[in-house]
Amino acid sequence: MRHARSQSESQPVALALGGLIALAAAMGIGRFVYTPILPPMAEALGLSKGGAGLIASANFLGYLIGALLAGAPRLPGGRRRWMLGALVASAITTGAMGAVTSMSAFLLLRAAGGAASAFVLVLASALVLDRLAVAGRPGLSSVHFAGVGKGIAVSALVVAALQADGADWRTLWYVVGGVALAAAAAVAWLVPPAEAPRVAVSGPVAQARPGPGLPALVCAYGLFGFGYVITATFLVSIVRSSPVLRSVEPLVWLIVGLTAVPSVALWMRASLRFGIPLTFAIACVVEAIGVAASVLWPSAVGALLAAALLGGTFMGLTALGLAGARRLAPADPRPVLAVMTAAFGLGQIVGPALAGFLSERSGNFALASLLAAAALLVAAAVVLRVPRTSLL
Repeated sequence: MRHARSQSESQPVALALGGLIALAAAMGIGRFVYTPILPPMAEALGLSKGGAGLIASANFLGYLIGALLAGAPRLPGGRRRWMLGALVASAITTGAMGAVTSMSAFLLLRAAGGAASAFVLVLASALVLDRLAVAGRPGLSSVHFAGVGKGIAVSALVVAALQADGADWRTLWYVVGGVALAAAAAVAWLVPPAEAPRVAVSGPVAQARPGPGLPALVCAYGLFGFGYVITATFLVSIVRSSPVLRSVEPLVWLIVGLTAVPSVALWMRASLRFGIPLTFAIACVVEAIGVAASVLWPSAVGALLAAALLGGTFMGLTALGLAGARRLAPADPRPVLAVMTAAFGLGQIVGPALAGFLSERSGNFALASLLAAAALLVAAAVVLRVPRTSLL
């Protein structure tokens, strides 16, 4: 009896850890490891800022396409099978970046990797959150979403250690791709194949149509996607371009990851007191300060502050947005989660390409970053139009 109880209590924890590792591999590594690898890669290949931005945008275009496909109501096969396949695809496309040098190959691999990461985010979130709800442990969702920050922190440490050992940009891609592939095996073990039936719920989640305020939430989420992505893509490049800041280059991306880990739990806890719309708006303002600091405060303190405020908000905002959308969703949350992810993806596609274009003409990322900060402030204003009562 005691063994059965212990096993039933451990299963939701293992499931949440599986979700954490899935997001760490596909998002923290598959999507975001481009940021710390970009500076040595650009130097070795002579990549322009515009080219670097185009590669990033290709990843986010794939992310948009993947989000739309993952939300298809008649996606054949089980969600777990698609999630695991996407994890393997993400790892392979990540590692393969070290084996090519042409722009077309980079664009293709990053687009495919972006699609895979979107599949993992949408399907793992729907799968894990549903099973945690069935188990009566929805609070463990913060463990699941903390995976992105952990993945960023792990990849930052791996990249910094390899660079200190003299590894070139190709080796960086190979190693992190291998780490992501090993993570996929861990997820297969922690997330069992037998899917529990969906729990019957009442209230906003079980309604036939999306609740009021969803358009405003989707718009704010898309603006957030544009607002965070320029700093998330080019922060390490901004630091490396300044002789004054190069000493903190190994630290900035690590700080982004470390501050992202507890951010989901902290912002979700704040939402219990202030509501999702107000909490989302506050986090957008905090992130806007960090984005602006990355270019307006050209010092080690400014760079580290920008890293901390970015890491401390972007995954919290992601979780708040998806949690709010799920409460506004009809019985099957997957299509609404996909729409949110697609809006987010649109913002991400525009951000890096625009930043690369503007920086080549101005010589820095100041204008692009300030536009991003402004978009976050607009997102804060828009999300306040979502009725708090619709998210209770």
